[in-house]
Amino acid sequence: MFPRSLRASLGLIGALAALLVVVLGVVYAGHGEPGRVDRWIQEPTADSVGPPWRGVALGTDFLGEPVGAAVLVAGVVMGCLLLRWPRAAVSGVAGPGLAVGATTVLKHLVGRTIHGDDNLSYPSGHTAFATALALVVALLATGRLGLGRAAGTLLVLGAAVAAGAAMGWAQVALGAHYPTDVLGGWCTALALVPVTAWLVDRVADGRLRKPR
Repeated sequence: MFPRSLRASLGLIGALAALLVVVLGVVYAGHGEPGRVDRWIQEPTADSVGPPWRGVALGTDFLGEPVGAAVLVAGVVMGCLLLRWPRAAVSGVAGPGLAVGATTVLKHLVGRTIHGDDNLSYPSGHTAFATALALVVALLATGRLGLGRAAGTLLVLGAAVAAGAAMGWAQVALGAHYPTDVLGGWCTALALVPVTAWLVDRVADGRLRKPR
């Protein structure tokens, strides 16, 4: 599930992403207002996007909601099972699940809010989910296509950027998150999905080598 050619590069990227999640969490802990970077990016677009782009933003946002996310994950898992790729099926559930779970925990630890004290915002779970699912699919494609380190890294990061940017734009445009919340969610997925894929491989390899 996790091509060996990508382990060093994605491991380093994941470590840096995890560090950035922590740094942003410390910087914005307990805040209820946008920071300077947030204001520069967010003020012209926050909750002001009009048709037809508002419909696009709402549709994208739905894909990160429980029903939409469940449909996407189910589609990936079913496809992997039909193709007899059990490791990918497990990663398709575990990767996004751990990314969203981590953002939920971090939201309570950081305590950053938007639109009131009850709306915890950092990091963005929607962005983490979309990025995580894209990473799982890209890692699978890299392994199946036999891509080398450069091409594989480019594909994986390209997928992560595309998915994270699309969902992140929707969250900022609808005023649901600050831009730095989106960055935190994106980095959370980058940090956790490669580790999850590696663990799936380790567990699967261990069972295959276990004497009967």
